[in-house]
Amino acid sequence: MSEVTLLSEADLRSCVALDLPSIDAIEQAFVLLATAAVAMPPILRLDIPEHNGEVDVKTAYLPGLERFAIKVSPGFFDNPKLGLPSLNGMMMLLSARTGLLEALLLDNGYLTAVRTAAAGAVAARCLSREQSRSVALIGAGEQAALQLQALRLVRPIEEVRVWARDAQKAQAFSAELARDTGLSVTPCTTVDAALEGVDIAITCTPSREPLIEARHLHPGLHITAMGSDAEHKNEICPQALAAVDCYVADRLSQTRVLGELHHALAAGVVGDESALMELGQVLAGQRAGRTDEAQVTLCDLTGTGAQDTAIANLAFERARAAGKGFPFGR
Repeated sequence: MSEVTLLSEADLRSCVALDLPSIDAIEQAFVLLATAAVAMPPILRLDIPEHNGEVDVKTAYLPGLERFAIKVSPGFFDNPKLGLPSLNGMMMLLSARTGLLEALLLDNGYLTAVRTAAAGAVAARCLSREQSRSVALIGAGEQAALQLQALRLVRPIEEVRVWARDAQKAQAFSAELARDTGLSVTPCTTVDAALEGVDIAITCTPSREPLIEARHLHPGLHITAMGSDAEHKNEICPQALAAVDCYVADRLSQTRVLGELHHALAAGVVGDESALMELGQVLAGQRAGRTDEAQVTLCDLTGTGAQDTAIANLAFERARAAGKGFPFGR
C-alpha cells in the first residue's frame, strides 16, 4: 500500500503563495465547471448553534486532475473569547483513480483563504475594467487584505478605501495596509464614502444585513461579493442586485440557495433568470460578461469544491517538489 503524506500549515505556507499560478489554477477550475463533466455535490453544512459554530464540507472531482479533495471547514465564532482562531480546517486529497488517500493537508484554513482570494482576482480580471485603479474594501479582516493582494496581481490598483463596522478596526487596518503596500489607503466612516466613484468594490464580511444599496451603483463599477456563504448572510441589497447590468455566479445552484441571489429571489425582484450566468461560462467564452465600460457587474462568490480540489492539487504538487511533508504508512 502506498504512503500518505502529512502536510502541516507551515509546510503549505512555505510552498503555496497567493501568486499568478494560484490564480490561474482557480480560473481553470471555473472553466472546467462550465466545460467538463465535473462532479460537485451540494455543500454539506452542519450548524452547532449552542456554540455559535458551523462546519462546511465541500468536494469536487475535476476531470484531468489526478486527485480530488474533500475539505472540512469549521467556523466557531466565539473562539476568540477563548483565545482560539474562529476558522480552521483541513483537506483530504484522494486519488481520482483508486480513491486511496494520498495526502492530509492540515492547513487550518490557509488554503481556503488563498483560493478564496484567488477567486476574487479571477472575477476582477474577468469582469472589471482593465484600467481599474481604485477599490473599496468592505470589511477589514484577513480576507480583505488577501483580496487586495490578489487584486493587485491583475489590476493596477493605486487607491484603496476601507469600511468596517468597527471604525477603529478600519483605521488600524488601513494604516497597516498603507505601511505594507505603499498605496493610498483611506478609512471611511460610511459605505457611501467608500464606494463613491470607485472602480471595484469587494465585500468580505459576515453581515446579515445588506451593506451595498442600489444608490451605490455607478457606471463602470464591478462588485465582488463573497461574504454570503450561508442562507442568513447578506451584503448586497436585493434591489441593487436586480439593478446591475451583469450578474455572474460562481455556481448558480449555490447562489440560489446561499448567495446574494438567494435574497433577491426571495424578495421577488429577480424574475427572469435567463440573463444570469456563471463565471466559468464567461471565462470559457460561452457568455459575454461585461460588454462595455459603463456596465455595472457583480460576481456572487459562495465558494466551490472545485476551487478546493484545484488548490489542494497545486499545493500537493508544490510540496512534493519541495520535499515537504511527513510520509507515513497505512
